Amino acid sequence: MRIVVGISGASGAIYGIRILEALKQIGVETDLVMSDSAKRTIVYETDYSINDVKRLVSCVHDNNDVGASIASGSFKHAGMIIAPCSIKTLSAVANCFNTNLLIRAADVTLKERRKLVLMLRETPLHLGHLRLMAQATETGAVLVPPLPAFYHRPKTLDDIINQSVTKVLDQFDLDTDLFGRWTGNEEREHAKSRQEQPA
Repeated sequence: MRIVVGISGASGAIYGIRILEALKQIGVETDLVMSDSAKRTIVYETDYSINDVKRLVSCVHDNNDVGASIASGSFKHAGMIIAPCSIKTLSAVANCFNTNLLIRAADVTLKERRKLVLMLRETPLHLGHLRLMAQATETGAVLVPPLPAFYHRPKTLDDIINQSVTKVLDQFDLDTDLFGRWTGNEEREHAKSRQEQPA
């Protein structure tokens, strides 16, 4: 399997990096394209260098190279993830505004009816943002914002990141050991027993 990963300049670059780490761990080949803003965000928000990130992938593409392989529908892959996805990137995807390789690759993914997952990182949202989300969804994209669940009782920031990353990878039916899944009654009984313990 091969997946294209795009990293935009929105806050939350660690989501894109963790996705690349997870895909590498399970043997999925990856093509990476990063915006210039993404590179700045990676250095500012994380302990990773740009070269560290590049070493996680099978192939790195320049965002200005609109003639790259991932710009063509004839390049076979299982789909594309943009994590994090800025509002600017969402707007460009929703409106087919192909000014760089990141957006062109996303547009090609949609036109070829492959899965495009957008990890939108913005809050609060105004009506224009919501309309762009609806427009992208109508075009075929899947929006998976990094909204954490708490039933697994996260203890670290990594626990929260990994849960959101797992939700993205679920879109491709990919399993990792990043996150413990809800098991139903067993979880409820465990929670109930904790509540019933004397103070």
